[in-house]
Amino acid sequence: MTRSVLITGCSSGIGHCAAHYLRQQGFQVVASARTAEDVARLQQEGLQAVALDLADEGSIEAGVEQALVLTGGSLYGLFNNGAYGQPGALEDLPTAALRQQFNTNLFGTHHLTRLLLPTMLAAGEGRIVQNSSVLGLVAMQFRGAYNASKFALEGYTDTLRLELAGTGVHVSLLEPGPIETRFRANARAAFLRHIDPEHSRHRQGYRQTLARLQKPGPSSRYSLPAEACMAPVYHALTSTRPKTRYPVTRATVMMGWFKRLLSDRALDRLMLKAGG
Repeated sequence: MTRSVLITGCSSGIGHCAAHYLRQQGFQVVASARTAEDVARLQQEGLQAVALDLADEGSIEAGVEQALVLTGGSLYGLFNNGAYGQPGALEDLPTAALRQQFNTNLFGTHHLTRLLLPTMLAAGEGRIVQNSSVLGLVAMQFRGAYNASKFALEGYTDTLRLELAGTGVHVSLLEPGPIETRFRANARAAFLRHIDPEHSRHRQGYRQTLARLQKPGPSSRYSLPAEACMAPVYHALTSTRPKTRYPVTRATVMMGWFKRLLSDRALDRLMLKAGG
C-alpha cells in the first residue's frame, strides 16, 4: 500500500530534498511551499504540490483541504519541516518579530498538526516528524527567537508523544546541526528587516553575524548536505519502532552530550566561545 506524506517548506533545503527522496522511496508525496511560484516549480519537477503558508491559518486550512483531496482523504505522514531563523539580540528584537517567528515555527505547525490528527487517529496509524534543531537543545547568542521557537517545539513534541501513546500515531524529532541550505540567506533577510545594527550595543557582534550569514559555502566544518537528513526521516516514517529523536551532524551529537555533562555555567562559556 502506498503511504502518503505531506511536507512543509519544500521550496529548498531539507524539505525539497525530502520531497524528491520520499517519492523515490515509493511514498505519495504532497509537497508544500508558501508562494505560487515555488508551488509551480515543484509541480514542474513532477511533484504534487499545494500552497501552504505556516504564518497564515487560512492558507494552512486550504492547503490541508487540497492535500486530502490529492490523497483520497487519508494521510499517513506529516513532516513539519517549514521554519526560518530570526537573528538578533533579544533586547533589540521587536515583539512583532518574535511573534512572526513563533507563528511560522510553532503556531503554524500546531494548527496544521491539529487539522491532520483526526485523519490519522481515525485510521489508527500515522507518523509526525518535527524538524527541530541543535538550537532546540542549546542556546546561542543572537539566536534567541529561533532558540525559543525550537525549545518550544521540543517540549510540544514530547507532550504530543505522551498524549498519542497507544493510538498508533508516532511522533519523532529531527535535530539537525549545520545543514547546507538557504537558511542563512533567509535569516539575513529577516535580520535586516527587523534589526537596526548600528544603533545597538551589539553592533560589533552584529558585524560578525552578518559576515557569517553572507559567507559563501558551508557554515561550519561540521556542515552536511540536506541528504544527511533523509535516512533519519525515512526511518521515522517507516520503522515499527521509530526513535523519539534523530540527531543529525556531529555538532548535534556533541551538544547533546555537553548538555548532559556540563554545568549551565560551563555550557555558557562554551556557547559564548562558539557564538557571535
